[in-house]
Parts: sequence; structure tokens; C-alpha cells
Amino acid sequence: MKLQNKTIVVTGVSSGIGSEVARVARYHGANVIGVDRNEPLLTLNEFFQVDLGDPDVIDKLVSQLPDSIDALCNIAGVPGTAPAELVGRVNYLGLRHLTERLLPSMNGGGSVVNISSILGIEWPERLELHKSLAAAKTFAEGAAWLKEHPVAQDFCYQYFKEALIVWTATEAQACFNRYDVRMNTVAPGPVMTPILGDFVSMLGQERVEQDAHRMKRPALADEVADVVAFMCSDESRWICGANIPVDGGLAATYL
Repeated sequence: MKLQNKTIVVTGVSSGIGSEVARVARYHGANVIGVDRNEPLLTLNEFFQVDLGDPDVIDKLVSQLPDSIDALCNIAGVPGTAPAELVGRVNYLGLRHLTERLLPSMNGGGSVVNISSILGIEWPERLELHKSLAAAKTFAEGAAWLKEHPVAQDFCYQYFKEALIVWTATEAQACFNRYDVRMNTVAPGPVMTPILGDFVSMLGQERVEQDAHRMKRPALADEVADVVAFMCSDESRWICGANIPVDGGLAATYL
């Protein structure tokens, strides 16, 4: 992968997939700027400790980042056991706000990689709702839309992953044309990370047991991170607007 001397911003860098993406990217010669609410446990070129659910904090972060960025990996997120309003602010509205603020600073040939989920596979069932939310252009407009269209707590994680897939797809071509920056989503299945237990609690034991026979095992974080790093590289330069499953074939078993 051609990542030598690229500057990559990785959110959620302190654990799980984000930590592994940072490690892989640095191994391949990238300069990694980490963003997380928790301190990282690995060496980075720079680190910012911020709350990605607050647009004012995000704006301050963007003002501190370099003017030359090659890739943004939006990996930070909270599980569905968190309050639905917080899930929406961090996993969708904040991610979108950070991306839109950083795009003008990104270099041509750059890449934005958003982490979706296999749980977003049912996005076609709510396409018009997700397109309506995507049309709310600012963080404040999106928050107002969500007040008018509240999302159920037990469904919020899936809902915002669906919405992220739709937003990425609807914005990807305009982003490529205007900024020469590709935008894609990577959709993991279950991953052995510190919040795997939260997902078990969120989905319920019945759903977990129902899906257990569908997959060989949960992924290891580095198995997802390698794909994310590839999507930041020059070799993926003609992939745009895709939702790439990295789930050991789990999504295929739903066909």
C-alpha cells in the first residue's frame, strides 16, 4: 500500500479498529494524527482529545489540524447501549460535520473512509427517511430533523449506520468531482474489540444465537484495519461511493 508520507487523521484511535488502523498506517510510512476522547496506547505523530458529538469542539479541532491531509478515517463511535441522542450526535452528525469541515483541506487524490456496519444492511427499507436526513445539511439542521423524527433506543445504532451508508453514497460523487477526494464506507461484522460486549447486550441473546451459525468467528481488529488502510492508499484510487463488507461472508448469508 502506498501510504508513505501521507497524513492520515484517524478518529477512535485509542482502541479497536482505530488503533489498528493507526498502527498499520504508520507501518506503511504514514503520518497519523489521532483523535479520541481517551488517551491512545500507541505512538502517534499527533493526538487530540476531543468530544466528537459537539460541533463547536469539532470546529476547534479542525482549526488545529494541518492544511494538508490525505485521508480521514471516521472510526470513532459509541455503541447502541448509549442514549440514542448521543449515538446520533457522534456516529452520524459529528462524523458528517468533521468530514465536511475537513474536505477543503484535503489533498487531491485523498480518501474518506467511514466505518458503517453489517447492521446497516437494511438501509433500502428506510431509504427516503435517510435521504431526508442527509438533506439536512448542517449539524443543527440534522439535530432538529432528529427531534422531529425520533429514533427508538433499541434501534438507534442500526438506524444511524444505515443513515451513514446512504449519506456517504449520496455525497460521494459530488465529493470526488469537487475535491478529488473519494468517500466510501467499510462495513464490519462483529469484531473483537472492547465494545463487543455492548453489541451483544444491544442485539440481545436471541439475535446473537440466531446469527452465530452464520459466521466462522468475529473478526480481529487488524483484519478490518488492513482494508481501511487500503482504502486510504493510491491503489484504491478508483473506488468511490462503495460500502465494502469486511465480515467473513456474514452479509452474504442474509441473501
